[in-house]
Amino acid sequence: MPDEVQYEVSDGVAVLTINRPAARNAVDLATTHQLAAAVDDAEARDDVAVLVLTGAGGTFCSGMDLKAVARGEEPALPGRGFAGVTEAPPSKPLIAAVEGWALAGGFELVLACDLVVAARDARFGIPEVKRSLVAAGGGVLRLPKTLPYQRAMELALTGDPMGAEEAHRFGLVNALTEPGGALTGARALAARIAVNGPLAIRATKQLVAGAVRWTDRELLDHQVGVTRPVFDSADAREGAVAFAEKRTPVWRGV
Repeated sequence: MPDEVQYEVSDGVAVLTINRPAARNAVDLATTHQLAAAVDDAEARDDVAVLVLTGAGGTFCSGMDLKAVARGEEPALPGRGFAGVTEAPPSKPLIAAVEGWALAGGFELVLACDLVVAARDARFGIPEVKRSLVAAGGGVLRLPKTLPYQRAMELALTGDPMGAEEAHRFGLVNALTEPGGALTGARALAARIAVNGPLAIRATKQLVAGAVRWTDRELLDHQVGVTRPVFDSADAREGAVAFAEKRTPVWRGV
C-alpha cells in the first residue's frame, strides 16, 4: 500500500495504520481511498479474522485534513462515509488502537469500531459544534449508544474532550494500556478473537452490532436533512475562517 496507509497481516490479524504523523493523521481523499482498499482486502482474505486500526506517531487521527478540504477534497466515499469506514464498517471485528488524540472524524472512526484499546493518556472528542458544524460522520448517532445519554449530550454540545480513563469507566474503551502500548494491547485482544471460528466470529459480530446499531443506516440518511442547513450556513463559514485566523468566532445564527 502507498505510504498514507500502512497495511500488514500476521497471525490472523490485519493492522491498518494511518501514516500521516506530520498532519496528526488527518484524513485526506488519498488516505480515504487507501484505507477503504485495505479494509476491502482484509475483508476478502481468508487468513484475516480481525482488523486493527491505529495511527502513526502517537496520534490516532485528528479528523479530516482541512487543507485538503480547502483544495476541494471531501475525505469520504459514497455509501462508506468518512475515511471510507464510518458508514460501512467491515463485517469482521474492527479494533481501534488509540494513542494521543482521536478527534472529530478520528473519534467517529473509533465509534465505528467494535472494540477499543487506548493508552491512558488518550483523548476523545467531537469539537465540531465549536465551529458551527455537526459531527455527521456517525459521531452524534453512535455516541449516545455507547455513553449514558446525558454524558453523550454534554460531549456533543460542548465539544469538550473526554479522557481515556473516563471512557474506560463508561465502557467506551475495553482496555487501557500505558502510553505507547495501545497497538500491543489491541493485538493481544485481536489474538484472543482470531483463534475462534471465523464464520462464528462474523455471525456474532453481525448479531451484536445489529442488536445495537440496526438503525444507523436509517439515521445516517435522516441526519442529512437535519445537518445540511448547518453546513451550508454563514456561521459554518465563519467557524472555519475564525479557526484559520485564530480568533473567537462571531455567530449570527444564519
